[in-house]
Amino acid sequence: ETFFHEFGHVMHQLCTKAELCMFAGTRVERDFVEAPSQMLENWCWKPEALARMSGHHETGDPIPESLLTALLASRNANSGLLNMRQVTLASFDQAIHTSASADTAAVLADLSTKLMEIPTTPGTNMGATFGHMGGGYDAQYYGYLWSEVFSADMFKSRFEKEGIFSQETGLAYRREVLAKGGSRDAMDSLKAFLGREPIPEPFLESKGLTKA
Repeated sequence: ETFFHEFGHVMHQLCTKAELCMFAGTRVERDFVEAPSQMLENWCWKPEALARMSGHHETGDPIPESLLTALLASRNANSGLLNMRQVTLASFDQAIHTSASADTAAVLADLSTKLMEIPTTPGTNMGATFGHMGGGYDAQYYGYLWSEVFSADMFKSRFEKEGIFSQETGLAYRREVLAKGGSRDAMDSLKAFLGREPIPEPFLESKGLTKA
């Protein structure tokens, strides 16, 4: 899944048609930049895709049906904890970037206890090693979850309906989203690909919060 995620960023860069490098590929709004990478993760959870990219290391036999079923059923295992961790980190990001100074260990410990109900390990300061906080996502780490709203909608509304290997849908995605990069607003690219404004329902469904 991580490989597909990062390859999504690669495709965003390779498929750019922007005339200026400052608008090329991943140089888009920070709360959209993760959408193309997150969208590609969905192929890891589709039986027809898994059949193409997996097999027994010795025999080459496909994944047994029983194992595949169990794997797909586990997708939302610990989803609540993992997503609340993202909320906690995004809140931490906002807290330290809206203060003149901050005790990062104390701020993260407080938020972790309040939001996750899991205390941090005494004597540690995970925030001091969290590269995203000073590596381009400053006060914008929330974009990871916000981008998922867009990626889930694009995948569910187009690829799931029209076929995850549909050449026509893939070319539309490449043309309207990947190729444009930051040469136009991400919302305009989303509307061009979806044919409407994005909606939150596919995101909630992907988290197991609503039924399909």
